[in-house]
Amino acid sequence: MNLDIQTFLKYFARIATLLLVLPLHESAHGLMAKWLGDDTAQRQGRISLNPFVHLDPLGSILMVLGGFGWAKPVEVNPMRFKHYRAGYALTALAGPVSNLLASFVSALAFAIILCFRSGKAAFYRLLDNQYDTMSCLLLLLQFLVVVNIGLALFNLIPVPPLDGFNILRAFTPEKFDRWVYQHQREINYVFFTLFILINVIPTQYSPLAIASDYLYRLMMKAVLWIPDTFSV
Repeated sequence: MNLDIQTFLKYFARIATLLLVLPLHESAHGLMAKWLGDDTAQRQGRISLNPFVHLDPLGSILMVLGGFGWAKPVEVNPMRFKHYRAGYALTALAGPVSNLLASFVSALAFAIILCFRSGKAAFYRLLDNQYDTMSCLLLLLQFLVVVNIGLALFNLIPVPPLDGFNILRAFTPEKFDRWVYQHQREINYVFFTLFILINVIPTQYSPLAIASDYLYRLMMKAVLWIPDTFSV
């Protein structure tokens, strides 16, 4: 039964990320582009927290089932940026940063709950695999931290159409863009092969999982001084 609760909360966290955080991710792209001079996303209604203007069917299914997915890309006209390549990179970077912020807010909420005696008691019940409302909330927050870290790192992989590739383009010559355009089909094959490998390799051996675990531990250390210092 406990395993069922953990599984339910894991998928609930993925669905919450899909409906709440992915819209934030895509809106962050649009807002950054707008601040840099391109209002294409705003005119298309993509600066919105309404998930239904952002969801991609295949990306949504994979997000729920595998924890990694994508939304419909936000259209950007980099010719309207004052600095073409830097603007494109900053717009791309805004998405993963929004996921890291969502992860940090979840970790911070986790730490604040632990400041209270009832929160500490719920945490110990969680360690003993005993679940009630408060311990389930703590576990859900942990899953939200993990999912958003994984989503941020996944999007930073420098393979199109992920954000990491558009960040990489800031440091490449323009002829690289032409090469990408000419080999788009082959690049798509590389992307889907990479995605399959990420989901096939056992979790403990996946580079993405290793990096996510390290960043998770680092983020939790950054907030757990709060309950150690303040207690209610």
